[in-house]
Amino acid sequence: MEDNTVISFANVGARYDDNEDVLTDVSFNIGAGSFYFLSGASGAGKTTLLRLMYHLHRPCRGIIKIFGQQTNDMSHDEITALRHKMAIVFQEYSLLSHISVFDNVALPLRVRGVDETKVKKLVTKTLEWVGLAKFADVNPKTLSGGQQQRVSVARAIIVQPSIMLADEPTGNLDDENASRLMELFIQMNKMFGTTIILATHNSKLMENYKFPLMHVENHHITFARGVRGGAEKDAGKKTSIKTDSAGYFAELTKQFKDIGNE
Repeated sequence: MEDNTVISFANVGARYDDNEDVLTDVSFNIGAGSFYFLSGASGAGKTTLLRLMYHLHRPCRGIIKIFGQQTNDMSHDEITALRHKMAIVFQEYSLLSHISVFDNVALPLRVRGVDETKVKKLVTKTLEWVGLAKFADVNPKTLSGGQQQRVSVARAIIVQPSIMLADEPTGNLDDENASRLMELFIQMNKMFGTTIILATHNSKLMENYKFPLMHVENHHITFARGVRGGAEKDAGKKTSIKTDSAGYFAELTKQFKDIGNE
């Protein structure tokens, strides 16, 4: 495994209970800083693959390594520590409706014991970046679907993860909000160097943004756009896309570092 490999699967199989395999003999390496679309029909196994990466589901065979660490036999505490360097975004937002937008975004920092002064600064800056600063004190249930999804992305971004997994994050959004959300992911990939795996069934999105494709079909993973599992020489190359948020994201990155050093 190369030094820059952050996700590695070797002959991995997955199933639920005693049913037939959802995934069979899956092998690939994902390089640091990569951006992949994950495609496949509904029920093909996209969510299962993401769950394996985030360790919400254990493989029935094979070896999974994250950041070079074999995870199959890790303890609960070891998995928790590993997840501190990862984040996951779901299609259904998964926001807590009994607390404010601010507190939803602040939650992962507070779980990690970050000082409340830093929490306030980091959450404020992140909400500014996703365009929701004026909604900090409102209940997320009052927001539109696109706004709620941006809150969920802000909550993931706030920990500056090395790996971001996104399960159909644009599935409930119109084209305009889907494109806006893609801008957030692209800038996160470019400025933070975050490795992103984004599951989607949106063919227009995949056509507009020419990232490599991982495709799930018949229990197996195939790669497209010149990328091969286990030898993706192009995996770390990022699509060059200019967006209005690029300058602000660079500033956000700097301020995150400044706040972290206080």
